[in-house]
Amino acid sequence: LVDVYGVGTLLLGKSGVGKSECALELVERGHRLVADDVVKIRAENRSLMGYANEVLHYHMEIRGLGIVDVRAIFGVGAVRDRQRIALAVSLEAWKKEGEYERLGLEDRAYELLGVKIPHLVIPVRPGRNIPILVETAALTRRLRDMGTHPAREFNQRLIRSMSSKSNSE
Repeated sequence: LVDVYGVGTLLLGKSGVGKSECALELVERGHRLVADDVVKIRAENRSLMGYANEVLHYHMEIRGLGIVDVRAIFGVGAVRDRQRIALAVSLEAWKKEGEYERLGLEDRAYELLGVKIPHLVIPVRPGRNIPILVETAALTRRLRDMGTHPAREFNQRLIRSMSSKSNSE
């Protein structure tokens, strides 16, 4: 669980897909780690709050490096004790036959403890900059929470443009 621009972002995926490396890069970019590997989650007032496990706290296991202490390396500003979870991002190995969202018009939800939160699936393969995609997803979530839906607005503009061109012909 990482606080990305104030958006509690829960990174999901199979072991080895790159969740911890993505979280570590996000922390290096100035975002804050709440928990790695074991995230305690409670439903509170129709939202989800995430906390670190008391034993693991701000430690991460990074394959090839071992256990790292994020607070000791990056400072107290790089960690949080808790964060409201506002977005779930599933990282999955790229599947050639996989169908991935291309327009951003479809709203998916991930349900935990009876609470639904927005959900995105990001395919992972070499060369993709996953942390910047997660940052962009968090910023887009903030825009949507403020009433701006970039994909829908673009789609409406495109429909109007096509309609006005067909009417002028």
